[in-house]
Amino acid sequence: AFPHVIDGPFRHTAVPPSRDPGPERDVLFQAWSSGRTGYPIVDAGMRQLNQTGWMHNRVRMIVASFLIKDLRIDWQSGEQYFMRHLLDADVAANNGNWQWCASTGTDSMPGYRIFNPALQSKKFDPDGTYIRRYVQELAHVSSKRIHEPHLMAADEQARAGCRIGTDYPAPVVDHQLARQEYLHLGKQEAAR
Repeated sequence: AFPHVIDGPFRHTAVPPSRDPGPERDVLFQAWSSGRTGYPIVDAGMRQLNQTGWMHNRVRMIVASFLIKDLRIDWQSGEQYFMRHLLDADVAANNGNWQWCASTGTDSMPGYRIFNPALQSKKFDPDGTYIRRYVQELAHVSSKRIHEPHLMAADEQARAGCRIGTDYPAPVVDHQLARQEYLHLGKQEAAR
């Protein structure tokens, strides 16, 4: 038995430090937990969780990777949120899944593996059916833009009836920059 994993990681690895507590972290956590990150697959997953108490395991991994590696918020915050909202919440499974995504578990995802939400979305929801079901403000966005609606030109936004930054949020972070920062911090941590 490994009771210590309830309060901390199974193993301490060269994982970058989480964002410091404070207003910026709180705003980002609120955006994630309410499904308002500007990343449709993340937002659909969190809205599904909040509405139904469930989400598919693939989406659980996507939203966990996003919280930990894009937003740099500690995995325990996500784990606790899931425990409060999942109908199928199980301490061992939930903790193990979050630690897998955080690269601190017994058989973890490598720290350098960071899910790209747009690529995951294109691969597993190519037509945006899942996204449109839970992110209804994107219902009329073309399948070409549904995964990255912030790339729509003004005329596309008008046709879709969805203004980015007004009807649907712009991305709260730039995934590519967040990925680079996470990897850089991981290398610094490993060098310690």
